[in-house]
Amino acid sequence: MIWACPPPYRRGSGYPALSPFRYRSISFKQHLLSLTQKKRAITGFVKYSFFYIRRELEVLRYVNMKQPFWKHIASYLYEFRIEAVEGQHNPYLEVVYSRGRYRLDTENAIYSYEDLYTNFYYSFRQIKLHKQDIKNVLILGLGLGSIPLMLERDYKRKYHYTAIEIDEEVLYLANKYALHELQSPIEVLCADARLFVKTCTEKYDLVCMDIFLDDVIPSEFEQTDFLENLKTLIAPNGLLLYNRLFNTHEDKAVTAHFYEAIFSKTFPDATFLNVDGNWVLLNRKI
Repeated sequence: MIWACPPPYRRGSGYPALSPFRYRSISFKQHLLSLTQKKRAITGFVKYSFFYIRRELEVLRYVNMKQPFWKHIASYLYEFRIEAVEGQHNPYLEVVYSRGRYRLDTENAIYSYEDLYTNFYYSFRQIKLHKQDIKNVLILGLGLGSIPLMLERDYKRKYHYTAIEIDEEVLYLANKYALHELQSPIEVLCADARLFVKTCTEKYDLVCMDIFLDDVIPSEFEQTDFLENLKTLIAPNGLLLYNRLFNTHEDKAVTAHFYEAIFSKTFPDATFLNVDGNWVLLNRKI
């Protein structure tokens, strides 16, 4: 990724001098406000920079398991296309090596991107995992395993995972590029998530619903009967995280309607997290 920034501040360059007063007279109150805003901006920038560097150093630990070091560095400037396959349920699947991570793409969507799969990454941060009593996790829609990988690596959590994925080609790619790096126990089933939810009798402390065909959630996973069956799998005080797109005007209208008309009626205590162009719906407030 190339970051764009203006040239250094200097007099006579068309940019303001590096001074809190600039070139116009302002009141003392305005000056204090300006200093406060700058202090907040600098503090935020330092915090973000520290967080970003720490994440990238963490990724560097796993380079030898992935691609040569030179390709890891180059992947921050150029995306390497590693493998493309045609799935039974996804006509186009492509593994890309970008920013030191494997990413699984369809024609119009990202299925998986390790810790840069930010809708779940930021959701896990907001639900305060350390305060949740979680031992077993159900994942509906595996991708390349972003959810268990980020929980183990970034959040230092070791849970027992059950993952349901209907597309055999997705499972092939997940096993080839990601799951061998996972230390936590995981049971992967090639199955229809709708039928699994209907027949399963287990209870899970955390359920992550992340099923898409390209950039669309199949309609059978938006029905009340599916949500009712899903509800029976959630342990007492357990959490459901239901991922939905919330980017375009159409996405926003569809997701808002689903949340109000269907989801919140099945889960009366429901809430949602607005994360990076997605809504992640929760069965209860945190």
